[in-house]
Amino acid sequence: MPKFLIEREIPGAGDLSNQELQGISQKSCGVLKELGPQIQWVQSYVSDNKIYCIYIAPNEEMVKKHANEGGFPANKISEIKNVIDPTTAE
Repeated sequence: MPKFLIEREIPGAGDLSNQELQGISQKSCGVLKELGPQIQWVQSYVSDNKIYCIYIAPNEEMVKKHANEGGFPANKISEIKNVIDPTTAE
């Protein structure tokens, strides 16, 4: 199943408290539960003004549906075509 990188523009994301991040995570998990097992949240990375999320989903439309139902921005959605790391050089 395809993986997607979602870029969410959230001003001040890096200043969100652990409690605020927990609330966002709980909201996301609730929406995912309603959408069913075909979409999965893998991990997210929080920077100063953005959150980058990795999702497994059948298509981009499902990622957009999660964002819309959760009230999350999804400013850019990119399908991940491949993954490389230092071991790729070996």
